[in-house]
Amino acid sequence: MKLTIVAAAVAAIALPVAAQTSTPRVDQRQANQEARIQQGVQSGQLTPKETAKLEKGQAKVQAAGDKAKADGVVTPKERAKLAKKQNRQSGKIYKEKHDKQTAS
Repeated sequence: MKLTIVAAAVAAIALPVAAQTSTPRVDQRQANQEARIQQGVQSGQLTPKETAKLEKGQAKVQAAGDKAKADGVVTPKERAKLAKKQNRQSGKIYKEKHDKQTAS
């Protein structure tokens, strides 16, 4: 009986915190952008140098996301900053994939 009450209390505290740090849109977008980079590598649209640069940019966006989640709450302002960083990175991916350079 006491165990059930304690478990319910822990769940009541833990679930709201998990919901506040959850960023499924950001995480899915990160995965999509990683897939776009890998597709560019496989198709030869990205050179090794371009790939390294894009991967470094993705790592920076991921680090920003981790930093936003570190305090347990991702605020609307932090979400907006992450979206802006992802928009910039998406544009860079597009630009590098559609330039005239190819991996030979």
